[in-house]
Amino acid sequence: MIRIPEQVSTILAKLQESGYEAYIVGGCVRDALLGREPNDWDITTSALPMDVKRIFVKTVDTGLQHGTVTVLAGGKGYEVTTYRVDGVYEDGRHPKAVTFTPSLREDLQRRDFTINAMAYREPGVLVDLFGGQKDLADGVIRAVGDPVQRFSEDALRILRAIRFSAQLGYRIEDETLRAASELAVNLRKISAERIRVELEKTITSDHPALLRTAYEAGITAMFLPEFDQCMETRQNNPHHCYTVGEHILKSMELIRNDRILRLTMLLHDVGKPACLTTDEQGIDHFYGHQEVSASMAQAILKRLKYDNDTIRKVVKLVRYHDMQIRLTAPAVRKAVVKIGEDLFPLFLEVKQADLLAQSTYQREDKQEILDEVKRLYAQIIDRGDCLNLKHLAVNGSDLVRMGVRPGREVGDILARMLNDVLDVPSHNDKDYLLGRFVAQ
Repeated sequence: MIRIPEQVSTILAKLQESGYEAYIVGGCVRDALLGREPNDWDITTSALPMDVKRIFVKTVDTGLQHGTVTVLAGGKGYEVTTYRVDGVYEDGRHPKAVTFTPSLREDLQRRDFTINAMAYREPGVLVDLFGGQKDLADGVIRAVGDPVQRFSEDALRILRAIRFSAQLGYRIEDETLRAASELAVNLRKISAERIRVELEKTITSDHPALLRTAYEAGITAMFLPEFDQCMETRQNNPHHCYTVGEHILKSMELIRNDRILRLTMLLHDVGKPACLTTDEQGIDHFYGHQEVSASMAQAILKRLKYDNDTIRKVVKLVRYHDMQIRLTAPAVRKAVVKIGEDLFPLFLEVKQADLLAQSTYQREDKQEILDEVKRLYAQIIDRGDCLNLKHLAVNGSDLVRMGVRPGREVGDILARMLNDVLDVPSHNDKDYLLGRFVAQ
C-alpha cells in the first residue's frame, strides 16, 4: 500500500469516476516503495488533455502537445499526462511528436528504467510490467526493454543511469551499462545545462564516488575529460595513497553533502596532471597546482553554464584549498579576510576532507595543526573581532572630514587601518586609528 496525498487521491478518483484509467507513475511510485517521501506526484491517465480540462475546474496548459495538463488542487499543481507513445527522436533528446494511446503498457514501456516504469492506484493496485520491484529489491538500474534503443532515443538517460546509481547506491545492469558506454558519444548532443543538472545530482548524492562508473564506461570523457586525466594520474608521494582521481572521489565522500563543497572537491586537484613532476628520488610533486586547478575549475564551471556566484565560491575555495596558515590569531584573521567570511567555514571543511583523503603519513600532525586553526577561528568569532571594513571604527566619510582627498587615498588608508586591526583587534578605536593613520 502506498499512502497517496489527499489531493492526488481526489484527482485519481475524479478521473476514474469519469470513466478513465488513472495512476500515479514513475519516480513517486519508486520513492514510495523505497519508503521515501516523493518530491512530486505525477499522474498518468487514459483521458485526453481536453477531457482532463473538462473534468477539473482549475487547470494550466503545461504541455498539451505532449499530453500534460497541470491540475491545481489544495494550492499545489499536479501534472496529469495522457498515456502516450513517443515518435521518432531526431535530436537525441526529444521525440519529434507523441501519439496518445489507450494502453498503459505502451506508455510504461517508453520509460527509461524499470524502477521508473511502475504505476499505482488505490486500493493497492501496482502495475509492474518490467520487473521494477525486483530491481528495486536487488539494487539494479536496468533499462526498460532494449537499452540501446532507450539511450538512442534520449542520450541524457545515460547520465540519469549514473545519477540513479549514485543516489540509490545501486549497480547498473551489465547490458544497460554496455549500451551507455557504446552510446556515450551522443552526450555531445545534450545541452551543458542538462549535463550540469545530472552531474550535480550525482555528486550531491549519498554515493558520489560512483562517478567512477561513468569514468570506467567512457562517459565522463564526453563532458569532463579533465576528470579522466585525474583518474589516470599517479601520486607517488608519501602524503598520498591514491591516484589524483581516486583522491578526488574519496574527498567527495568525506565532505558534507553541499553542492559548493562537493563541486570544490570534484575540482580541487583538477590541475595536478598538468603540474606533475618527478624528482631524482622518484617522488611526484605538483607545484603550483592550486592556481592551475582554480583556473581550470573556472573554465569547467563556465562550460557547464554555472552561475557567477557558484563559480566565485568554488574557484576561490579551489585556489586556497592547500593554503597553510600560521597558528596565530592575526594570521587566521587575515586568512578569513583573504578567503572571505562567507567561505572560511567551508574552507575548513575542505581542508578536513582533503586531509582525510590522503595517506596516513603525518596525519596526526596535520590534524593537530588544522584543529588549532579551527580553535583560533572559533575564538575570533566568539570575540567578534573586526574582520571587514564595515566593522572598522573609521569609515571613508571620517577620512574625508579629516581632509583626505576622496578616491584611492581613502581606500588605501582604510586598508592599512584594517590590516592593523587584524593584527591587534583592540586597535579598532576611532581616535587611535585617526591619530595613527591620518593626524600625523
